[in-house]
Amino acid sequence: MEQNRFSTIGLIGKYSDSGVEKTLGGLAHHLRTREVAVLLDEATAEVVPGLGLETVSREELGQRCDLVIVVGGDGTLLNAARSLADHEVALLGVNLGHLGFLTDISPDCMARCLDEILAGNFQEERRCLLHAAILHQGEVVTESNAFNDVVIHKWDIARMIEMETSINGVYVNTIRADGLIVATPTGSTAYALSGGGPILYPSLEALVLVPICPHTMSNRPIVVHSSSTIEVMVAEHSQPYAQVTCDGQVNLGLTAGDQVVIKTSPRPVHLIHPAGHDHFKLLRAKLHWGRRLA
Repeated sequence: MEQNRFSTIGLIGKYSDSGVEKTLGGLAHHLRTREVAVLLDEATAEVVPGLGLETVSREELGQRCDLVIVVGGDGTLLNAARSLADHEVALLGVNLGHLGFLTDISPDCMARCLDEILAGNFQEERRCLLHAAILHQGEVVTESNAFNDVVIHKWDIARMIEMETSINGVYVNTIRADGLIVATPTGSTAYALSGGGPILYPSLEALVLVPICPHTMSNRPIVVHSSSTIEVMVAEHSQPYAQVTCDGQVNLGLTAGDQVVIKTSPRPVHLIHPAGHDHFKLLRAKLHWGRRLA
């Protein structure tokens, strides 16, 4: 693979966390010694103003950069993936907390990993992104992307909601539950996993539908092809108590008669990993597989 593939690199830090300053400063210094142009996300610059970098909007970051390095945790990378979805920019995660599924580089080995990546020694993958739209009388009233999952769920009340689900225009079932999770393979290790859903390998062209605490035990997770269009109608008597959440970060309201339409975005998320990245090793570490019980 060619060297110096990434000539302009953007930096995004964890939102409202000044603790990222040391790592961002180290990143910026190291990249500039490698003769790489470095841009800083304007929201990050408000929290960490003293880095001396050119500050640009998130949109301009996507337009000008070959690579964006996200410093924080998986939540920070989820936000970056959604906001940069319309660009082909690659994303690389540096984790400041515990080991992440998406941010898999620690600050301790950051410089070495970056040198390897700039030299062309890395792994890359493209993962599917969801697009959720809320339609009222056939017109889109609000929409959002989601890298992990789209969740239709109850709120502000201790009762179930009723949802009618169709896939590719074919009626599947009507469930009474606390909600429904529609997850990508990336999101299969997040909320969907805690709901009893399967772990999907990241490269699979699949989506999983996981009911949340269904009233009937025969309701089980369903895996469908990623090209599927999933439509969910929340019953009118349940509508005031339901909402849609994307990646646990973006909330979309529902009104009577609204329909939630979920499909895969035509533009995937482009991730970069250090050479030797092992998804199963990551699963073993995060989910504590193989450890003896005390």
